[in-house]
This record gives sequence, C-alpha cells and structure tokens, in this order.
Amino acid sequence: MASIKLTGDTSGEITISAPAVAGTNTLTLPAETGTVGIVGPTFSAYLSSAQSISSSTSTKLTFNTEEFDTNSNYDNATNYRFTPTIAGYYQINAIGRASGTSVTTALIDLFKNGSVLRQLASSRDSTSSSQTLSGSALVQMNGTTDYLEIYGTITGTSPSFLATHTNFSGFLVRTS
Repeated sequence: MASIKLTGDTSGEITISAPAVAGTNTLTLPAETGTVGIVGPTFSAYLSSAQSISSSTSTKLTFNTEEFDTNSNYDNATNYRFTPTIAGYYQINAIGRASGTSVTTALIDLFKNGSVLRQLASSRDSTSSSQTLSGSALVQMNGTTDYLEIYGTITGTSPSFLATHTNFSGFLVRTS
C-alpha cells in the first residue's frame, strides 16, 4: 500500500494511504484554508403558509419553501421529500406547530420510502388550541433510492399546521 506522510513543523504527522483495491480513487479537497470537514447534503425547508388537514388523518406536510439545500436533494415543489445522493447516516429534524379548536392529539411522523419509520413527536392536551412538537432521528440512507418525508396528524376541529415553527431539516453526519 502506497502512502504519503506529512510531518508537522514542530510535531505530529499525517499519513494518507491508498486502499489496497483495484481501480482509481480520488480525494478532492476544497479550495479554502482552515479545517476540512465532511461535505454532504444539508437542507432546511418550511411551510410558507398554514396547511389545513383533516382531523385524525395522517397527512404529508408540504414544506414548500427551502431555506437552503446544498446539494439539491430536497424536492420542495412536488414530492416534498429528501432524497440524498450520498450513502450514510443523516440527522433529521422536524418541528410542527399544530393548531385548531380543542386539539386533543398532535403527532409528527418520519416516513422512509413511503412507510412510517418512527414517531418523532406527540402531544396530548385537551385544553389547548395550539401545540408545538419537535423531534429528531438518526437515519441510515442508501444514497440512491431512499427518501424521507414528514407526516402530521391533529385531532381537533379545523386542524392545521402553522407556517410559524413548522420545518423539516437534515444533514449528513457520516458516510457509510
């Protein structure tokens, strides 16, 4: 195995080694000074206006406004889903502001590939007209076909998720 060793000015050493596999591998460093970190898909999207839903019905939340999307992996126009192109582990976050009359239950669920992966947040309060829910999860994604969506459920009269405090975000933590 071939390797390159870089020796620090006063102490320390960095070794870069090529893997013992056939083929060509490329390491591309960014054109900037300072610490080099993991570069991967990162996004944040939110509701531009309140989204009315049917009571007690799980409904996909349409996060239609991107705050940022570093690799164009979030679809804010038709599917409202995150489909990363790099395999790895992703930190996923969702916040929802549920509103209505006599809201008794509010839920936020994380869907992976069209099915519930896990419930991110829930609230049960029969005296409130609005509730804020938030949750997060670490999710493994294959980088080709896996996608994530957020669904919400509110039990109450005239339920909706408000634009204020309702967002969906994620970022690559580690490649796999």
